[in-house]
Amino acid sequence: MMEFKVVLLMLVAAVGVADSADYVRPPPRKTLSFPWSKRPSSEPEQVHISLAGDKHMRITWVTNDRNSPSIVEYGASSMNYTFSAQGASTRYSYLMYTSGNIHNVVIGPLEDNTLYFYRCGGKDPEFQLKTPPSQFPVTFAVAGDLGQTEWTKSTLDHIDQCKYDVHMLPGDLSYADYIQRKWDTFGKLVQPLASARPWMVTQGNHEKEVIPLLVDSFKSYNSRWKMPYEESGSSSNLYYSFDVAGAHIIMLGSYTDYDQYSDQYTWLKADLSKVDRKRTPWLLVLFHVPWYNSNHAHQGEADDMKEAMEPLLHAAGADVVFTGHVHAYERSKRVYNGKSDSCGTVHITIGDGGNREGLAHGYINPQPEWSLFREASFGHGELKIVNSTHAFWSWHRNDDDEPVRSDQVWLTSLSATECLNQKDRELRKILSAP
Repeated sequence: MMEFKVVLLMLVAAVGVADSADYVRPPPRKTLSFPWSKRPSSEPEQVHISLAGDKHMRITWVTNDRNSPSIVEYGASSMNYTFSAQGASTRYSYLMYTSGNIHNVVIGPLEDNTLYFYRCGGKDPEFQLKTPPSQFPVTFAVAGDLGQTEWTKSTLDHIDQCKYDVHMLPGDLSYADYIQRKWDTFGKLVQPLASARPWMVTQGNHEKEVIPLLVDSFKSYNSRWKMPYEESGSSSNLYYSFDVAGAHIIMLGSYTDYDQYSDQYTWLKADLSKVDRKRTPWLLVLFHVPWYNSNHAHQGEADDMKEAMEPLLHAAGADVVFTGHVHAYERSKRVYNGKSDSCGTVHITIGDGGNREGLAHGYINPQPEWSLFREASFGHGELKIVNSTHAFWSWHRNDDDEPVRSDQVWLTSLSATECLNQKDRELRKILSAP
């Protein structure tokens, strides 16, 4: 009851306004229900995997048995576990809720582009995972602001139909919003996909769940979704980086300090100074609140972060930025400092995964010159990096449960142009600044 009162006091719902697209959308869908089912307390649930440094994978799961071991057995054939690894478990309390044991085990070294079979805690069921390739081509599925609605399930079903190597999520996962059992139901909802391919996530506003003097921000998120921040030299789970094939991906935090004197900014400078565009010719960035947004929703919310960090990402030659927060889809031209720039970054807002708050229908007119495509519909995106110079991006509208490629474009990496040579002095100047 106490938890419910907190929700009533602190929850804020975002509501979209008038629609500007020609596409006729299906009606809103209900929040999914998850009937209780009796399970052995030691049975692993909410299984998801994430990259954990070179050739390693983190396996995360939850049990209600506090004595269940944090062990993963794995091998290259079904029921033949030739390797095992041990980790640790933790749990957290949030008001009157106490989580199950959250287990984290890092396995590896693993072969690239290989199917592995594994089980958690010495218990069935058996799961399968596939490691990403070490070379191009590589495909990323991208969807933000997921939630737990029937639209969410439709989005996940469509993602399951595509052949991808890594899922990237730019914030707003469960929409638990203080109701902690919804973290549990979200974990169960995404398990079929998240246990098979690495899910790399960053935080959104719905992960904050702060209660002044009682609960720190991001307590649930940090406990349940541990990302490779330590492996990438970060001091916070809210920002980190990783490599996949020939791409370097940076996950930033919209809701932690980002000014030029912050730990995040200092870490970002150090991370970018290590990037070798000959080894990783593609540079991708994800965070939650968009810098370029022609939707009426959330206008100006990221202006301060943009002012602080855009010069650094521009100097580094970031190819694509993926964001969420706005419950719609939008793709920009290459842009910098509010204007089209052939050496700038493509910004893609993809906060249309299926959240319960609905779509953000209203767009600013006339459409800004930097905005190429925009539509308020649920869906997901796929980025297939074909080689060191070219990638194919497509956005797939759910469209009444039929996957439709509604927007598509070939992208050329800035590493294949003269832009990086032009920016080298600019980058060195920013990196050398105190």
